[in-house]
Order: sequence, then C-alpha cells, then structure tokens
Amino acid sequence: MTKKIIQSDRLVKSLGPFSQGVAWSGNKEELIFISGTTARNEKGEIVGKGDIKAQTVQVLENIKAVLEAAGATMDDVLKVNVYVKDMDHLAEINEVRSRYWKGNYPASALIAVKGFVNEDILIEIEAIAARQV
Repeated sequence: MTKKIIQSDRLVKSLGPFSQGVAWSGNKEELIFISGTTARNEKGEIVGKGDIKAQTVQVLENIKAVLEAAGATMDDVLKVNVYVKDMDHLAEINEVRSRYWKGNYPASALIAVKGFVNEDILIEIEAIAARQV
C-alpha cells in the first residue's frame, strides 16, 4: 500500500496544514480522499458570494480538478459530505449536483453548519473516490 499526495495546479495551494487530496493505492485499486473544498478559484478568491448555485459549481469544479490530478473522474466518486450554512438551499444544490452525476450518484450526507472560517462561504464538500489502477 502506498500513500500519494494529490495537488491540482488549477486550485490555490492548501490554506493550512492539509492536502487537497490523498490517494491510497493497493494492488489494483486506489482510494482518493478529497479534503473539504470551498468555492475558491485558483487565486484563492471566493467565487459566487451570496450565490449558492455559483458556489456549488465552483466547489464541484475544484473537486473535479483534484480528481483529474489523481487520474480519476466524477464517476469514480463513492461518497460526498456536503456542509451548508442554510438547508433551504437543498433544491439549488441538488440541481447543480445533477449536472455532475447522471444516475451514477455517490452516497451523500448533508450537514448544516453554523458557519465557515470565511463568512462568504456558503458550502463545503469533501469526497471519497475509488478507481482501478
């Protein structure tokens, strides 16, 4: 078994003592763990302030970039944990999510949080993916 740090050049470098993603490889499979991802662009700026749809798109695009850096795709995602400030945005979040997964849905949890480090952040998503190597 080997551990590999995943870093996408399309995202701002991690803003703390953690990796964007970590892959754990065995004989023929690899698990990919993606850190909680927010709506920051490659410059570290928050995208879509006040707009849950825009932020959800940015978060999922960031997750997609980390997966691509690991050689995986959105179809390889097994599980997501979605953290939101406001549960009333569920329909909008799901509408955006349905653009990224078409019937091959990952398992999911939706958790309401009091807030994030930056008050402009409305959503954070972490993911676990698996692929054959």
